[in-house]
Amino acid sequence: MKIKITIPTERIHNPIISESIVETGVLLNIMVANIDSTYGELIADVKESRFDRIKKALESRGAIVSILDQPIHRDEEECVECGACISVCPMNVYSFDENWNLLVDEKKCIQCGVCIKMCPHGALKLGQ
Repeated sequence: MKIKITIPTERIHNPIISESIVETGVLLNIMVANIDSTYGELIADVKESRFDRIKKALESRGAIVSILDQPIHRDEEECVECGACISVCPMNVYSFDENWNLLVDEKKCIQCGVCIKMCPHGALKLGQ
């Protein structure tokens, strides 16, 4: 399952992620990380059976954890299949088939929102 881990400003200099992994033994596959000296946000994959354990450890250290369970939705009537989303998606959610029809693999979506900003027709939205 995909999760978002937010590290607030007052906790950014603490080793929240590594301490939580060491404490719980729960492995995270970090897919995207945006961290600077003031804020941190990570998208990670974790086994569903281990989620509660890692969430508790992360939150006890001040992180905010949420499940990413509403992928990007494409309005097929509004979409003109221009491919703008293909070029910006870091997870390759979008592609063309052999007939140049847009394909969407929602399971890969990490809800970063880059495609929503790029879509010239506003055909992409978060969730259903």
